[in-house]
Amino acid sequence: MRVTLLGTGDTTGTPTVGCDCDTCEEARDRGVERSRFSVHVENERTGESLLIDCSPDFRQQFLTHNVALPDAAIVSHIHFDHLDGLGNAYRLFDDLPVYAADEVDPVTGESVADTIRSKYDYLDRVTVEDVTPFDSVRVCGLDVTLVPVDHPPLVCYGLCVEDPETGAKLSLSGDTSYDVPADSRAALSDPDLLLADGIVPAAFCEYHPMGGKDEGPDGTPYTFGTKHMTREGALALADDLDAAETRLVHLAHYYPPEEAFAEPLAVDGETYDL
Repeated sequence: MRVTLLGTGDTTGTPTVGCDCDTCEEARDRGVERSRFSVHVENERTGESLLIDCSPDFRQQFLTHNVALPDAAIVSHIHFDHLDGLGNAYRLFDDLPVYAADEVDPVTGESVADTIRSKYDYLDRVTVEDVTPFDSVRVCGLDVTLVPVDHPPLVCYGLCVEDPETGAKLSLSGDTSYDVPADSRAALSDPDLLLADGIVPAAFCEYHPMGGKDEGPDGTPYTFGTKHMTREGALALADDLDAAETRLVHLAHYYPPEEAFAEPLAVDGETYDL
């Protein structure tokens, strides 16, 4: 499968609108971008493709990167930077199946799948397909599994995508703290490529009202506040999962410019053949 990182930024992206910080200026100078999160996975055997999360930057991502419109999509959670691009399905698709978890969120009183149904009820060309976490579903000739992660207060899911013929495996942490449940870690383990949420360096936890948590052996916080991993937490998770290759995604513009574009931090447009 061919994996294209369409969007590697957090909710504001990099450069951030109206921001002249050194990191946003460095991104402009380099001609690189981190738009809101989205990943395109092409099954080169079948010619089908899967979109993971529907970024608000959908239109520009597909105009910029040489990838086909998806045959199906899967949504990890209902935050706008992962979902609101779904409106782009209007007049672009004859039919777009969208897969999402069927687990009821105690905060919203409905599942991710049901939220999509109600929010996009005007899109008659979108069909929402319920998925039970940990139950693999065959989508575009690939086996896709949603796994619960930790992104309070809402339910959120990481996922793995496996080619049943070649055994190639892509894992995504989803938006999450380092406190990923053990059964989810087991499902995500041993990927050829891991895309891990690493929103800021651990040192920035001092600026978060809630600080950091999930400290490593040397006291380094692996979680920024409660919702996202630090860079150090994401790399620790990659070690825990025994990932062959890791790219950090969902990145904020708060990284210092001398660190913001260093390995293994991803930028939009990267491609990987698994």
